[in-house]
Amino acid sequence: MQKLIKHLGAIVLIAIFLSGLAILVQGDQGVPADIELSTLAQQITDDKVAKITVDGNKVSVELKPEEGKDEGVKQRTNKEREASLTESLTNLGVTEDKLRGLPITYEEPSDGEKAASAVLPIIVPVLLIGLLIWFMMRQAMRGNNQALSFGTSRARMIDPKDKKNKVLFKDVAGNKEAKEELSEIVDFLKAPQKFLELGAKIPKGVLLLGNPGTGKTLLAKAVAGEAEVPFFTISGSEFVEMFVGVGASRVRDLFKQAKKNAPSIVFIDEVDAVGRQRGAGLGGGNDEREQTLNQILVEMDGFESDTNIIVIAATNRPDVLDPALLRPGRFDRRVTVGLPDLSDRIAILQIHAKNKPLTKDVDLEQLAQRTPGFAGADLANLMNEGALLAGRRDSKTINMTDLVDAIEKVMLGPARKNKRMDEKETEMTAYHEAGHALVGASLEHADPIHKVSIISRGGAGGYTLSVPEKDVHYHSRSYFIDQLAMLFGGYAAEQLIYGETSTGPSSDLERATSMARKFVTRYGMSELGARTFGKREEHVFLGREVSEEKDFSEKTAEDIDRVVSKIVAEAQETATSIITQKRDLLEKITQVLLEKETIEKAEFEAIMAGKEYTPPAEEKPAVAAA
Repeated sequence: MQKLIKHLGAIVLIAIFLSGLAILVQGDQGVPADIELSTLAQQITDDKVAKITVDGNKVSVELKPEEGKDEGVKQRTNKEREASLTESLTNLGVTEDKLRGLPITYEEPSDGEKAASAVLPIIVPVLLIGLLIWFMMRQAMRGNNQALSFGTSRARMIDPKDKKNKVLFKDVAGNKEAKEELSEIVDFLKAPQKFLELGAKIPKGVLLLGNPGTGKTLLAKAVAGEAEVPFFTISGSEFVEMFVGVGASRVRDLFKQAKKNAPSIVFIDEVDAVGRQRGAGLGGGNDEREQTLNQILVEMDGFESDTNIIVIAATNRPDVLDPALLRPGRFDRRVTVGLPDLSDRIAILQIHAKNKPLTKDVDLEQLAQRTPGFAGADLANLMNEGALLAGRRDSKTINMTDLVDAIEKVMLGPARKNKRMDEKETEMTAYHEAGHALVGASLEHADPIHKVSIISRGGAGGYTLSVPEKDVHYHSRSYFIDQLAMLFGGYAAEQLIYGETSTGPSSDLERATSMARKFVTRYGMSELGARTFGKREEHVFLGREVSEEKDFSEKTAEDIDRVVSKIVAEAQETATSIITQKRDLLEKITQVLLEKETIEKAEFEAIMAGKEYTPPAEEKPAVAAA
């Protein structure tokens, strides 16, 4: 009954719509034709009328059927109010003989019809007005309810009994150290008495730090899944609204729900949205975001000692968080979730390859070796892109070529095979990429060359891909010197072949200049000594705007510019020397690029060694990497 009342307005509108539709469909079909009373008199005189029905002043007439028809035509007219029908017809010239043989039926309305005809004109408008008032009041009540619930928490709770969405530590590859740290949280939620008897206090807040896509949210879900406790998840931006006090109200409601369901876990994603340092904004102490942060601080530090609630937060901007969040009693444990190493990348690829039909030539270890710096989300995207490419090629399985192309697509963008360059531009691109590859392969400390191509991807006309043989965490001075020279390989090749350069090396020059300046001002590897120059400061209230405080003199600034220019010039000189001495190899690489568009690692190494390259019967394509 309540549902019927709730949807009464919709039911009335649907009924009106259906009635109108029925009228439109029926149209004028079956409606009697209107005639004058004089016409009826003439038809009676001509003996065409079969019967007449009188209902008040309304007269219904049915004519005799014509030949070949079962029913006669139906008509209607109105009689005079003051006289009877027979009297009116007599006055119009109908004889008594004709009227005597004519079947006339008189119908009288029932008492109910009389009452309805009297009452309905009054009741129907009243009902319509009442329905309109009810609908308006219902809308007003809904608005009041929304206003009352505006300050309630928008957190979503994941029930531990929901097996479909349950995540365990075994579903999270890599991050062994992070899982060990979080295992203590699971043990406390399962058996807190063991720790309480030892006088230990479990951390009330755990802050997950790491680059985007490294699996911070997934680890938080795994903690809840392992502990089998309710999991409340909310984003930091969902607390803040334009109305003052709403964020703080939602914080109070969130922790109230968590206490009712204790032991439980509260997960705040992107906590830096409300946890930025106070006092740095333009709104002062009354800023809505700061009030929300204050309420979070109070709620976390106000937990009862026997309340089994763990707050887990995730951010990739720990440098902008308020110091009060990081003190003991709040987020006093910080767990760094780093980029996966080689073994972790293999494990992550195995998880994302479970439900995918891979061919036998797919080597996940080789893929992991060629994807240093990829986060877990990047590796998941890689496997998904490989499946999409295989589907686009109408294949029922995913092979190594699909995954190789997927890596290049993730890093550089899709291949733009429809981009047409003229012969001279194609040749210039080939010389440019051959110069990068030749210089990189000729230097001891540069990363090995894995692929050279003149196929456009993203904004690049071509690309030379190199990757270290293993994961590297620290780089030496020699590495930077050789990498700088490799960046000038394309510039030196164009200068040698054409006597001038194009706009193609512009991005290479920008990267080389930036690397040389960091070489001097950040890494302390230049002749200016082992010190840094400039102090970087970030204005949190201006978003990501970064300024650099100048902590050195104008004379030192001139020295920095001089040394940077010197390093860049030496790198250019090294690249030019290699290109000049090995011009025959430059020509050979360029010709192969113009013929095949792409050179893989094995063929490139054969060219550098001066050997004839013979591809094996089933060659696995080299995998691209940055």
